[in-house]
Amino acid sequence: MADSSATTPAAPAEQLANLHLDEVTGERISKSELKKRQKQRQKEAEKAAKAAAAPPKAASSKPKNAAGGEEDLNPNQYYEIRTRQVNELLKNPETNPYPHKFQVNYDDSNFVDEFGSLKTGDTLPEKELRIAGRIYNIRTAGSKLIFYDIRTSADTKSIGTRMQVVCQAQLAKEGGVPFEKQHAHLRRGDIIGIVGFPGRTNPKNLKEGEQGELSVFATEVQLLSPCLHMLPSVRYPFADAEQRARMRYLDMLWNDRSRETLWQRSRMVRYIRDFFHERRFIEVETPMMHAIAGGATALPFVTHHNDLDMDMFMRVAPELFLKKMIVGQFGKVFEMGKNFRNEGIDLTHNPEFTSIEFYWAYADVYDLMSITEELVSSLVKELTGSYKTKFTNQHGETYEVNWEAPWRRVEMIPALEEATGEKFPPYDQLHTDETNAFLQKICKKMNVECPPPLTNARMIDKLTGEFIEETCINPTFILEHPQMMSPLAKYHRSKNGLCERFEAFVCKKEIANAYTELNNPFDQRLRFEEQARQKDQGDDEAQLVDESFLNALEYGLPPTGGWGLGIDRLAMFLTDNYSIREVLAFPFLREEKTAHKEKLAAELVGVQPLPEEGIPHK
Repeated sequence: MADSSATTPAAPAEQLANLHLDEVTGERISKSELKKRQKQRQKEAEKAAKAAAAPPKAASSKPKNAAGGEEDLNPNQYYEIRTRQVNELLKNPETNPYPHKFQVNYDDSNFVDEFGSLKTGDTLPEKELRIAGRIYNIRTAGSKLIFYDIRTSADTKSIGTRMQVVCQAQLAKEGGVPFEKQHAHLRRGDIIGIVGFPGRTNPKNLKEGEQGELSVFATEVQLLSPCLHMLPSVRYPFADAEQRARMRYLDMLWNDRSRETLWQRSRMVRYIRDFFHERRFIEVETPMMHAIAGGATALPFVTHHNDLDMDMFMRVAPELFLKKMIVGQFGKVFEMGKNFRNEGIDLTHNPEFTSIEFYWAYADVYDLMSITEELVSSLVKELTGSYKTKFTNQHGETYEVNWEAPWRRVEMIPALEEATGEKFPPYDQLHTDETNAFLQKICKKMNVECPPPLTNARMIDKLTGEFIEETCINPTFILEHPQMMSPLAKYHRSKNGLCERFEAFVCKKEIANAYTELNNPFDQRLRFEEQARQKDQGDDEAQLVDESFLNALEYGLPPTGGWGLGIDRLAMFLTDNYSIREVLAFPFLREEKTAHKEKLAAELVGVQPLPEEGIPHK
């Protein structure tokens, strides 16, 4: 029951055509900005060369870990130097920067709650903590005092905890690795293990009413995994949207908001699963590759099975298989998983997307509206603490959305009649050639362009998008679609020519689609044949006749309600992101074409591959 919109989103215009690659940062920028940067770097290179030719300065009192001079390097220079440093550490087993294990024994999410009551200067040396995290900032105060700002990893409780680690030479564990050796090779981005105890710092010149910072006082610090690359900084920022999408791992690592968005999505998925489990729905899995692309009006991806020598389709929706399970005596089933549609890419569409569909025996479209309101409104309340949220679109318009039930209900054809000022043909004539001519006239009158083929379903869908969906800011049900727009939905019990279906919209975008399922095999065959007629007219998204599904219906499908919701789309609204890229861990991207290829770490230091059994190396 996934999104069955009859329109295919158009691919966006190529936005990078006039941009140029900055080979140092990987960003695509304007020509003038690139020239400006190149000029600045040339000056810096000349300055560095002059400094290198100067006589050596007296020894600095800064500790080795201060990485003096590294702030003057560009990312490529830093990478090369750092790679060689780490490779040197690998040559000595005692300095191996990639140990197998570090035992963590403390839940860092409890740190503030458990030790926040400590006063300035208080410490608890008897309370040993073993934690691990990534270094985001390093500050030094002489050679014997170092401060690390670290962040721990995200889990189900939080997106990670920010902590300060205080390293004093006098606290270093006796008989262990000397203090300077522990810290000499640590840099921003490194993952470290810390053994220490909680306390509050006692800085000089503390203002009245302020307290020292709650910290971990380290007795031992161990490098667990070095970062070979320079982390972003003010000088080398990491804000370009295209770069963030291509280096998503760095985006998650660096931008708390990106990590929090994916964390909230995980919470949302868990809540939805629990919601259906509590109502005795059974979670199932159905095939990803189909012999016939069915279950939604969409263009499929085609793949090939070599052994069987047959083309197959990546699923556009799991609907038909799930209804077969209802035939097979499963009364309540749901599936959350990937679907694939060979359509355009834009701010709200990705070729690979996640949806949830459920099928409920002995329910109808009105039961589905009630459970939709219950699920989504309670989900919003759980995630945000309120029924009201804000969403800002790509144009900077901010909508205040009230998700609380009951939601607004709009009947499709009467709303179009009101918007166009025209009386539509009788419902049972909406599929005819005469209605096709009428709809073309209405589109021309209202200046609505519908891309070919101009089928009745596509034109009505286009008019709905222009005049009804644009009014749907708060959650709204658009009801009672024409039958020819919904080949799998049951006919309306009192309005001939319409079907019992709704689509739920928020902020002008669809989030859910549902209907009373068609369970009459005779009627279903006629609907499939109507779809075949639309396919003959040039509609590549129309469905084929699925004989296997028709045969299943002949064994008896009970009165059933079916429903689908887009996980990605809903996550966009609940995390206030107008681009679907932001709510996907790794969004689909066009192939990057660049002549510049950075050397890999192994190539820089001449590491040779180890031989593998059965694979001789020349």
